[in-house]
Amino acid sequence: MSDAEEAPREATGENGETEMKEEEEPNPNYKEVENLQQESKDNTLVWREAQEEERKTGEEEGEKEEEGKEDKKIVMEETEEVAGEAQEKEASGIQEETTVEPQEVTESMSRLETQITDSQSITSGIFPKTQRGSKSKPSLQLEDAETDELLGGLSTQLEFLDLDQISPVEQQISSPERQPSGELEEKTDRMLQDELGRERRDLEPENREEGQESRVSDIQSEAGISRESLVSSTTEDILFERDERAPVYPLTMTWSFGWNSSLPVYYIREEKQRVLLYVCAHTAIIYNVFRNNQHHLQGHANIISCLCVSEDRRWIATADKGPDCLVIIWDSFTGIPVHTIFDSCPEGNGIRAMAMTHDAKYLATISDAEVQKVCIWKWTLAVGTPACTLELPKEYGVQNYLIFNPTNNKELVSNSKTQAIYYAWTFNKLVGRFSQSIFHLNLTQILSATMEGKLVVWDIHRPPSSASTFLGFPYIKPCKLVHLQKEGITVLTTIDSYIVTGDIKGNIKFYDHTLSIVNWYSHLKLGAIRTLSFSKTPATPPTEKSNYPPDCTLKGDLFVLRNFIIGTSDAAVYHLTTDGTKLEKLFVEPKDAICAISCHPYQPLIAIGSICGMIKVWNYENKQYLFSRVFEKGLGVQSLTYNPEGALLGAGFTEGTVYVLDAMSLENESPEPFKYSRTSVTHISFSHDSQYMATADRSFTVAVYMLVVRNGQRVWEYLARLRSHRKSIRSLLFGVYLDSNEPRLLSLGTDRLLIEYDLLRSYKDYLQVLDIHRTDQGCYPTCMVWYPPLTRELFLLICNSGYKVKLFNATTKMCRKTLMGPAYGSPIEQTQVLPVRSTAELQKRYLVFINRDKVGLQILPVDGNPHKTSAIVCHPNGVAGMAVSCDGRYAFTAGGHDRSVVQWKITLSVLEAAVSLGGEDLTPFYGLLSGGREGKFYRELEDYFYYSQLRSQGIDTMETRKVSEYICLSELPFVMRAIGFYPSEEKELAVITQSANHLLVAKRKALIKKVFRSLESQLLPLMRSCEHMTEEEMLDCFASLFGLNPEGWKSEPATSSVKGSEICLEEELPDEITAEIFATEILGLTISEYSGQDGQ
Repeated sequence: MSDAEEAPREATGENGETEMKEEEEPNPNYKEVENLQQESKDNTLVWREAQEEERKTGEEEGEKEEEGKEDKKIVMEETEEVAGEAQEKEASGIQEETTVEPQEVTESMSRLETQITDSQSITSGIFPKTQRGSKSKPSLQLEDAETDELLGGLSTQLEFLDLDQISPVEQQISSPERQPSGELEEKTDRMLQDELGRERRDLEPENREEGQESRVSDIQSEAGISRESLVSSTTEDILFERDERAPVYPLTMTWSFGWNSSLPVYYIREEKQRVLLYVCAHTAIIYNVFRNNQHHLQGHANIISCLCVSEDRRWIATADKGPDCLVIIWDSFTGIPVHTIFDSCPEGNGIRAMAMTHDAKYLATISDAEVQKVCIWKWTLAVGTPACTLELPKEYGVQNYLIFNPTNNKELVSNSKTQAIYYAWTFNKLVGRFSQSIFHLNLTQILSATMEGKLVVWDIHRPPSSASTFLGFPYIKPCKLVHLQKEGITVLTTIDSYIVTGDIKGNIKFYDHTLSIVNWYSHLKLGAIRTLSFSKTPATPPTEKSNYPPDCTLKGDLFVLRNFIIGTSDAAVYHLTTDGTKLEKLFVEPKDAICAISCHPYQPLIAIGSICGMIKVWNYENKQYLFSRVFEKGLGVQSLTYNPEGALLGAGFTEGTVYVLDAMSLENESPEPFKYSRTSVTHISFSHDSQYMATADRSFTVAVYMLVVRNGQRVWEYLARLRSHRKSIRSLLFGVYLDSNEPRLLSLGTDRLLIEYDLLRSYKDYLQVLDIHRTDQGCYPTCMVWYPPLTRELFLLICNSGYKVKLFNATTKMCRKTLMGPAYGSPIEQTQVLPVRSTAELQKRYLVFINRDKVGLQILPVDGNPHKTSAIVCHPNGVAGMAVSCDGRYAFTAGGHDRSVVQWKITLSVLEAAVSLGGEDLTPFYGLLSGGREGKFYRELEDYFYYSQLRSQGIDTMETRKVSEYICLSELPFVMRAIGFYPSEEKELAVITQSANHLLVAKRKALIKKVFRSLESQLLPLMRSCEHMTEEEMLDCFASLFGLNPEGWKSEPATSSVKGSEICLEEELPDEITAEIFATEILGLTISEYSGQDGQ
């Protein structure tokens, strides 16, 4: 707790003694945190008056002190007075800002060491607090002139370490041995909550209008809003309570498979539930092992690079690398972000390492820039700038580990692979690469572990804390090099009275303060230790039923230790119960990139394949791991696909091997794998009847395999392969011919070629090509999928690198429509049609797509409306694959090198609501133009529209001009050139053709309406009583009756033209159709005279 917070809570009594009444009262529910609206201007004035009275009383006390007291105590009192006055100005928001000179940051490292260690003197109340960017208090008078001069030199240096004086209560907290663990945690939590609420409240402007505050309070009362924040009022976990609120996003993260094994796993809860904290891509995961639930801390747009937790596991800090990097502090009880530091490293590329003090007041970060910067953040205050900073010279190496002194917030140490900084010192002989550094249990030494199994011991030389004498700056000096073990040390930490190491052989060893071994775990058969996290609950005292192992001392005492979590380099996480030495495997995830995922066509199963050769199958409904298989070394899984029946799983590997596996056991379905490729197999696809399987690899080759019967058994055999493309293959797709049930195979490459293969005419070692079509002239295609049957015409949907979506006729391969696709920073790389859950949803279909780093939804039919799409960042470093559940409720994305798979819940109603808010007709498209409908660009388009009519009617004509709502198709290229777009002749032809097709469709709809409007009275009873006829069927019948089409012919949009049968039919139809005209002229019937008389 800072002095600014402590000041309002102190009151000076009549006898001159400082009373701490509020601190003595227990407050488990953190009722001290008051609502911001209840703080009034009068309270601030009373507080300031109390501060003035306290300062005057302190001065009187200083004068009445006995002469025999030490000068050190006098200086302490004067410093406390000045510190309180400085904090008063800070709380009132009136401190003076000054410009920090550049030389303040570029001081020598020896000066930096002095700043860090001299903060111990600040702890004793000797040195004044110097706020970054503010002047030192001139009223501070020190008796020793030499000390005053030195402090004047330090006032500008303290930009690196601007830490408050430690109050008596804080000194009690910083000494865990003085009080029980439970009391320590309770007081720490209460003080942190007090800081989060009260310090931010004190930073509010004093001139807030009381009327506004009362109005806000009244509104809150009427609305039933709680006056206490959820963070301040929560005393236990509410993370895993069921959330009954309706989803507000189309895509919501529900589960994350995998974890980033290069970052630590923390043991944050054990009393009633085993809760872990780890990182998955750009999300921090709080995982409840017993409940099998996850809570996701989402807020980073880049991959999380480091994280740390407070000693009581209440506060979590995460940081990322990349543009606009963030540092976020979370409340682990509620999962709420309590503070966000924006642009924490504007010069660099994010945060490389960070640490939090044991009382959670301060946060230290080291940037990942070329010139690293160390920053100290007072995150409990609502400030976005560091309290102090220091740039590290390049010769000190890349610092990648940071830790605070457990009992002194003013001391910290970091290390790179070659140097440790306290700040900073190096050996004159080779000791190996540093892995981690910690403060020794005696707090007078620093220990640095190396990858050679050695331990470097550094002595901390601090000057005396006397104010009258100042012997120099503190420094560290290597005093001993201990050959601790043969194996490289990867983890170095402390717990209770032990120094703990983990090494590359999976051994965990415990040493006492003299570095004598006490116990070790070497029989667990673990991989290289990556992280160790001990429970915050102390070990239970041994009883008769306890089974603690004996230590290795001569006495053979029981080795009583807390339970702890072990994370290894092979991405495995274990829980070790020390009572009985019970090792429990919590989960094992892929340790390499995940590029292949596939969902079962009928069951809630997902197969996940990794480059490390592991295939895992999960039940994504109940989040249960089912079974897995690890292939031999060198076989990395690159692609996975279930066959339509769900009985087989095709797997393609990085070195070209293809396996056909049983879907339920992952055993080989064929005796031997297929090895016909030399490069990675990127695509696998099955035909609808599972008779064919096709693969594509990085050497631009398509291979086909066929299911045959041999000796009464169905086996897979290699058919043929062909290098049909010049560049990488983006999609491999099976389909079905319209006039038969035979499969068809198509491939699409970045060489802009769409190739169809003739499977019936292919034979052993020969793959027949049916036809080749070029899809584009400039942009290259990225993916393709069968367009759902929303129309009579069957389409292929192809996306390209120009953010365009094209519809190609599945038979003729003619481009029928080009539309604007989703534009979210990068082109679409893969897309799938969302399966329907019932037949009622067949006319309302959706697409799921991924681009470089996002996953999104698109409402069909595609029309270019930007409001019909939605996307969210799923993997900042790139998406490697996508899959959709069989019922269309979930989408899955694989993150590649971030070693994670994320499950997204799809809520279509939210997307539909966004579309309705975007407007109807052309309203959503006006927003795509610069300035909208009222902008300059739209006005220019109107001028070009009318000018094109003048051109088509003749510039020099004297006839009356006919202003129309349409322009000639031949004028479209001229209009496009006028607005600055210069299409090629091929694109001009495509634009005219697609526009003509659009006009035909509109004309056809008008014609059908005309026919039905004329014959409604005659045909309506027929359509109600007999078999239903669609409008298209009715139009075809009329065309046949007029002899415009051969009998039985169905008009296809792909073959229609401007002079087609529909235009002729409109000309043939009379303006009015009566029953007699319909019977005689259209149906060709003769009406007898008798029937005419009967009618009369």
